[in-house]
Amino acid sequence: MSGDTLPTYTALHQLVELIEQGPSVFVRWSRGPEADLEGSAVSRDGLTGMKMPGLSANPLVFEEWAKDLPTAVWVARRLCDYIHLRDDDQGSTDVHPWVLKGEETGRGPDNEPLVRDVEPVAWIAESVIAEAEDVVARQRGAWGPLHRPTRFGRGGSNESGGSGGSGGKG
Repeated sequence: MSGDTLPTYTALHQLVELIEQGPSVFVRWSRGPEADLEGSAVSRDGLTGMKMPGLSANPLVFEEWAKDLPTAVWVARRLCDYIHLRDDDQGSTDVHPWVLKGEETGRGPDNEPLVRDVEPVAWIAESVIAEAEDVVARQRGAWGPLHRPTRFGRGGSNESGGSGGSGGKG
């Protein structure tokens, strides 16, 4: 399915329902399925330039250890974990999140899943990201060392680049 024909999720509850239905899905911040899937459909390590055996993505699957957390909070956190890939792309408006299915084939340098046999599922609208940012902003805890947007007020530094998206290299 091409990026032009993908459905677009416009509300956070749509992703929550998808996760609760059980398919293993991932989110990727990039220029989209067509750009990612043309050619070899792999990401590159930003530090070394080496091709990795799949696209780096961020899992949306609900982890067992977080079973007492509301699914909306889990999904919001996962969506916002790599939002900086959009913000860090030199002002480009071309980087957007999209949902995909595929087979996990390994781990990238940031321990992110590398996914092959990618099947695009849906675009994620900015309205979903805005909802997710609101959910995350209402949480009280510290958010860990990954680079986070300063608008959350709990940022850290990103020492090794990003995952769940192009990381600037694709």
